[in-house]
Amino acid sequence: MAEQPDVLRRILVEGAPRIRVVAEQIAARRPRFVLLTARGTSDNAALYAKYLFEVRLGKPCGLTSMSTTTAYGARPDLRDCLVVTVSQSGGSPDLVASTRAAREAGAITLAVTNNAGSVLAGISEFHIDVLAGPERALPATKTYTAELLALYLLVEGLRVPGDLVAGYLAARALPELAESVLARHDEVRALAARYRFAERMVLTSRGYGYPTAKEAALKLMETSYIPALSYSGADLLHGPLAMVDNISPVIAIVTDGKGGQALRPVLERLRDRGADLVVIGGHAEAGRAAAGFALPTDGVAEELQPILEILPLQRLAYEVTLARGQDPDAPRSLAKITETR
Repeated sequence: MAEQPDVLRRILVEGAPRIRVVAEQIAARRPRFVLLTARGTSDNAALYAKYLFEVRLGKPCGLTSMSTTTAYGARPDLRDCLVVTVSQSGGSPDLVASTRAAREAGAITLAVTNNAGSVLAGISEFHIDVLAGPERALPATKTYTAELLALYLLVEGLRVPGDLVAGYLAARALPELAESVLARHDEVRALAARYRFAERMVLTSRGYGYPTAKEAALKLMETSYIPALSYSGADLLHGPLAMVDNISPVIAIVTDGKGGQALRPVLERLRDRGADLVVIGGHAEAGRAAAGFALPTDGVAEELQPILEILPLQRLAYEVTLARGQDPDAPRSLAKITETR
């Protein structure tokens, strides 16, 4: 976790020029729509990219169901489609098979990985290395934020082909801001004390913050084994809100911007139900909550805030797991490379 500011700097300095070239070459092919392929943590990064492609580029974008090709043998016509496969290791068989099938079906294929020598990188037409370096603990942390920043720069490069200046300038403060967030250990430990004996947790957000809710829930489940349910705020109101009561911990990720504005009615409903509510977000929203973690979001574009939002939640999962007497670096029954087919 502590390496993340340096990884973000590395992407901005070393990775951005290569991403600009890849984006320019893809833009020249004029893809009409985008499909994103991923599993686990990388799937949450792909969901973030879906918001970027649809909001920043206006491109129709979907998350693929790999079993349609790997299990059912479907071969859709993917001409003029950009297929982006996001994977830390680039080694999962279903990701490789799905990407190979997409390329054979006429897609423009791009792999975004932390392993330039992977099979996935080799079979894809284009590759972006997220430059995170080896991640030895089973739960992914620095590779997740590296994927987010690399995908953001890719989309900005597609938006203005051949020019990443605006995207770079928007993101250049992130490494220092990430350092300031990661230094606040005591605040996160205080939050962790609330959840040591939790039997379940609910996480919610809207817009760009929704992938953060999903990734934080995954981190809590795979390290502390607490059932953590993640919902879009809109979906939470369509039924699951009924399970929330005054002993149900709820973490709301409130991004400064349109996503946070859309979440406010949900926060009011949660307060009405007496939920044990913690807000992760900008100073204004976090300051209004009974408990919260205020992020330094002033001047940070809404689409970049997820890179900061996840940091205290990664640490929260770590601290809750330690408080429950478990090892956060080696969750039971998991392997670093998950070989789904």
